[in-house]
Amino acid sequence: MQHFPIFMAVAGRRIVLSGGGDAALAKLRLLLKTEASLTVFSADAAPEIHNWANEGKLRLVSRQMEAGDALCAVLFYAANEDAEEDARASALARADGALVNIVDNLQDSAFITPAIVDRDPVTVAIGTEGAAPVLARAIKADLEARLPASLGLLARIGKSFRRAVEVLPMGRKRRDFWADYYFNSGPKAVEQGGETAIEAALDDLLARHTAAEARNGHVDLVGAGPGDPELLTLKARKALDEADVVIYDRLVSTEILELARREATLINAGKEGFGKSMPQEQINALIVEHAQQGLQVVRLKSGDPTVYGRLDEEIEAIAAAGISWRIVPGITAASAAVAQIGQSLTRRDRNSSVRFLTGHDMKGFAEHDWRALARQGEVAAIYMGKKSARFIQGRLLMHGAHPDTPVTVIENASRPESRVLSTRLAELEPTLTNAGLTGPALTFYGLAPRDAAALAPTIEHKEAIQ
Repeated sequence: MQHFPIFMAVAGRRIVLSGGGDAALAKLRLLLKTEASLTVFSADAAPEIHNWANEGKLRLVSRQMEAGDALCAVLFYAANEDAEEDARASALARADGALVNIVDNLQDSAFITPAIVDRDPVTVAIGTEGAAPVLARAIKADLEARLPASLGLLARIGKSFRRAVEVLPMGRKRRDFWADYYFNSGPKAVEQGGETAIEAALDDLLARHTAAEARNGHVDLVGAGPGDPELLTLKARKALDEADVVIYDRLVSTEILELARREATLINAGKEGFGKSMPQEQINALIVEHAQQGLQVVRLKSGDPTVYGRLDEEIEAIAAAGISWRIVPGITAASAAVAQIGQSLTRRDRNSSVRFLTGHDMKGFAEHDWRALARQGEVAAIYMGKKSARFIQGRLLMHGAHPDTPVTVIENASRPESRVLSTRLAELEPTLTNAGLTGPALTFYGLAPRDAAALAPTIEHKEAIQ
């Protein structure tokens, strides 16, 4: 992030602009929405600027910038549409202590002006570091369509009511009140009777929430998916938005965690195979402890919580404490990984079933029905198979699996840094050793990426002739 987004207080403060053409007009249309004191320097200003000056909306000085003209200004815009004049005026403004923005010159600007969705006092700023203004405008148009025109009115009235709401305790009870107001009672009141109806609705709403008993704690056991935030389910997004506490696993991506409510407490309960881990009993106790405090807890697990997530143990601890719970499934790592290589987990005339295996368990390397798995055409999705690759390879070869059986390993499935390694069973262990995998990896036994699989019959035919 090269530009840190902030909302600057400009009411009653000076903002100075140099320029009088189209670029100046574009900036002024935005700046006139503020309560700043605007001064424009231009020897040849557009008629619109003269009109705004005559209406008292800004001060127009009909000459070029001079030293001292930007004194006490919090912001300065160079919009002369002339590089030399912009550079000269900007140097003067910097000497006067103002933050400088040069239109269409990101490199020499101290700040940039984002695309803005205005539902005063609700303001949404959209920035792309100056790299994609078209994208910013598209996002702005989408948000303009989504945010109702009444949102500003609700926010203004809500702001004046904040002191009255202080009778409710900080935290969930107060958040529940405001959520009810903005997403339920408030919009209904606007439809029924406008501003007067909103004020009456607020009084009734506060009385109801003051009298209501505090909500009991609750636990959502949520699947975070394989890492791509766009693969998170809508129900999971909602759970994260409502969570007071998020207890997450090591494999949950940073992008997913950033979707949690900013005020939520984030607790890393990560586990690592063959490494340091938080005991499951301690995780169970953490979940129960926070829920018993009346908090909304999200137990966030990579992929789907029902696949190798020790879900039953956590549910048993939660239920024993008399706490309500819900499972929110997620996209499995296997589903994301197999989609990435363009394949299907099952296929007619190849395999009518698929096995989900773990490479190791609490006792060490996990034993399975290797003889059945070694049969031709079998497919398995192997979790936690990175460090146990040599063991898996040896067991399968020992029980008759063909050395040329395709094996595909997907590291960081669905993420931008993902890698796909296509190999065969006989070369599985050295392939992984040489690859230097550092991220979570899922192994498909019996599957090759679609492009590689298309070549397999030709290769087999040539080997048969030899």
